[in-house]
Amino acid sequence: MINFNKKELGKLYKPSQFSSKEDNGQITIIGGSSLFHGAPLLALKAASRLVDIVFFTSPEKSLEKTASAIKSKLFSFIWIPWNETEEYIKKSDAILIGPGFLRYKKESQKRLCEEKGLCGQEGEKTRKITLSLLKKFPNKKWVIDAGSLQTIKAKDLPKNTIITPNIKEFNLLFGQEAKISRETSNKEKAKILLSLSQKYKIFIALKGALALVSSPEKVVAIKGGNAGLTKGGTGDVQAGITTALYAKNDGFLSACAGVYFVKKAAETLYQEKGFAYNADDVAEKTAKIAGKYIR
Repeated sequence: MINFNKKELGKLYKPSQFSSKEDNGQITIIGGSSLFHGAPLLALKAASRLVDIVFFTSPEKSLEKTASAIKSKLFSFIWIPWNETEEYIKKSDAILIGPGFLRYKKESQKRLCEEKGLCGQEGEKTRKITLSLLKKFPNKKWVIDAGSLQTIKAKDLPKNTIITPNIKEFNLLFGQEAKISRETSNKEKAKILLSLSQKYKIFIALKGALALVSSPEKVVAIKGGNAGLTKGGTGDVQAGITTALYAKNDGFLSACAGVYFVKKAAETLYQEKGFAYNADDVAEKTAKIAGKYIR
């Protein structure tokens, strides 16, 4: 395990002055539910600054009205009907799935879901949608987060997928195969992550005060950030920016840069506002930080 060298950010794709529409990345974001409308929109807000086109879709019908309302303030995305999702996945360079998807709908289901895996209709819906799309498009560049991560297993992950778990999501995904906790040393975490990346041929961006990002070849540690990143929605921002980067970059660099930009955004916001910032602020600031390296 080594510390991430920010000089690596100099390798990020930079648009040519001679490029035309669609040359600089298209992505699809799939997520949202009756409870969590904002999660995919936070991912969208961050991602739309870095790619040419963001397609957004959700199986939650009420989100179409929300998306229409958001359009009045944020024009840089295209809402697509759920029944056309697969056609837009085909034309996208990278796809994010999971933000806002549910594992369980009611708090009363939480214990049954966590202890016995009985997560109810919503959790099963998330699992089926996620598995169906991953199996139909195994060769696309996937970023998997949140609800999707919480309802599938490691064996379901296509090669070259980027996953962005917190510790809880990590343990849900890998089950008894690999368990970590806050007490697990960073050295041991790095060893576990490297082994899993090698086995499944994936990239893992494990969130934390010291984030660890692994590829099948190596693990890097990324310091920084602050307690403001525990606020709801900041993980969705990271997933969105990572997906945008993955459209035109390799998986490991995209995962590392996504973590780095969000942490630096948090540090900048703390200097400006203390801890009085939210995920919307992080989305805007992350794009500005990324822009310093993509020019």
